[in-house]
Amino acid sequence: MKKLWFSFLALLVSGTAALCQSAQSIPPDTVEFSSGNLRLKAYLWKPDGKGPFPAVLFNCGRSFTSQQHTRDLTITAAAQILGPIFAKHGYVVLFPFRRGEGLSADQGTFIGDLLDREAAAHGEEARIHLQYVLTTTDHLQDATAALSFLKNLPLVDPRRIAVVGHSFGGQLTLLMAGGDSSIRAAVAFGPAANSWRRSAEFRDSLLAAVRRTAVPIMIIHPANDYDTTPGKTLAAELDRLHKPNVLKLYPAIGQTPSDGHNFLFYNIPLWESDVLEFLDSHVKS
Repeated sequence: MKKLWFSFLALLVSGTAALCQSAQSIPPDTVEFSSGNLRLKAYLWKPDGKGPFPAVLFNCGRSFTSQQHTRDLTITAAAQILGPIFAKHGYVVLFPFRRGEGLSADQGTFIGDLLDREAAAHGEEARIHLQYVLTTTDHLQDATAALSFLKNLPLVDPRRIAVVGHSFGGQLTLLMAGGDSSIRAAVAFGPAANSWRRSAEFRDSLLAAVRRTAVPIMIIHPANDYDTTPGKTLAAELDRLHKPNVLKLYPAIGQTPSDGHNFLFYNIPLWESDVLEFLDSHVKS
């Protein structure tokens, strides 16, 4: 078992290095957009060819710190792994840095710091409630402001935009799909995997979003995600309402729930063709 685990670690390291080298071949521009009185930054990738192009807005998950996204990746490194994947398939890609994180670290307070303060002052239940409030207000505002910016870029066809997100960003993606029928498709990697069982507010808000939506939705979990119940429950509700959706459950990846939850950075070949086939069928036509 140790030998297998070390082999897995070696694959992660070598795969991440290769992906980062690949990302450098399609460098992003850095752009700025407004969210209320904040001036937030984002990475923007442009595909080869002549526009207007279809586009993808990518909502990142919540980071460990204002700059460190996962144990192994900074938020800017995570962005530069994912952005080129969609760009090489012909999409403009916008990866916004929400308030207090990454290139927008000087715009507002990092959400993790706010949550830690709330937990210290009022306990874990208050922390979970504040996360729900910030998800559905400030951070949803940042995501919708990024979408508005993307729609108004001359190189983008505003009728062909998809929203993709991971974890916390997957929740934002589903909330956006429930409130904006101009979105052509939505893909959520591991939405609410670490908060579904702990928060009725999150469960209720995401179920309400999929009940409102007219957007085709794809939800993805590996078997060893923190929790696959969100995807299964939301897909079942979409099925009940006869709304277009795909639930993709991959085998366990790595050794821990964290390995599984963050697989999109380290095992792109596993999901790339599935996700791009879904996006192409709903966005490019």
